[in-house]
Amino acid sequence: MASPILFSTFLFILTLELDASQVMAAPDCGPIQATDVDRIEFALNLEFLEAEFFLNGALGRGLDSFAPSFAKGGPPPIGAKKANLDPLVAKIIEEFGYQEIGHLRAIINATRGIPRPRLDLSTQTFANIFNQAFGFKLTPPFDPYLNTINYLLASNLIPYVGLVGYVGTLPDLTSSDFRRLVAGLLGVEAGQDAVIRALLYERANEIVLPYGKTVAEFVNRTAELKNRLANCGIKDEGIIVPQSLGAENRTNSNILSANTDSLSYARTPPEILRIVYGTGSENKPGGFYPNGAGGNIARRYLSPA
Repeated sequence: MASPILFSTFLFILTLELDASQVMAAPDCGPIQATDVDRIEFALNLEFLEAEFFLNGALGRGLDSFAPSFAKGGPPPIGAKKANLDPLVAKIIEEFGYQEIGHLRAIINATRGIPRPRLDLSTQTFANIFNQAFGFKLTPPFDPYLNTINYLLASNLIPYVGLVGYVGTLPDLTSSDFRRLVAGLLGVEAGQDAVIRALLYERANEIVLPYGKTVAEFVNRTAELKNRLANCGIKDEGIIVPQSLGAENRTNSNILSANTDSLSYARTPPEILRIVYGTGSENKPGGFYPNGAGGNIARRYLSPA
């Protein structure tokens, strides 16, 4: 029987082949026209998502308990709750949650801010994402709040999207103040993502119960899903890859997802919306944002009523 690592490597090669065939007709992968303020406010959508998921996951209460004014009247999230985390991960996620409050404050102080969009962090939303990733319904439905490993797998869906969004935003900003802000945000988002992926890599060969699939397989599947939804090439990777795709072609570990020069990938706002909506379309809300994301950039992509 093939080892879990060999199977994960085969799976990642397969996802590369699938994505290569899908990106030939990739829609809207180029830069967008937007003001600096609109670009920065777009990021608030992901910062709200992270804040609510991390604060609730670690503490069982969200932004409204810590900085309710930051929500600017936006509705509370659906389905967010405390996760059953081990002490180490609980402390890490708690810190991440507090960091997200700081990110929200920094962006709101620099811009007008936007109301918190309706967020769906229910078990069903995550179950749907993992069903999409595997191509069939997992039984029982995936529950991100059930235990530490499930929560880490679910967390792997979130900060990295913000990270590549900031990488994509930074070159298009004209204001030096906004560039400094995004550089600071990017540094912490990258750190969060690295911690999550390192914790997952440590458990790469662990079986995720009761599904009979390894942690590495789960991460590879969700990476492939994000690439497929964004439809703009390979910009997300698993934690185990063929050595030919590892850093300098010398390792199959892939704790930091990066290109052939070990530089971070970049995504545009439409790509990000396709992923977080779970629909593959920036015009069709769903997933974490049942009513669509907020701000001028996200709203202009919504289909007319």
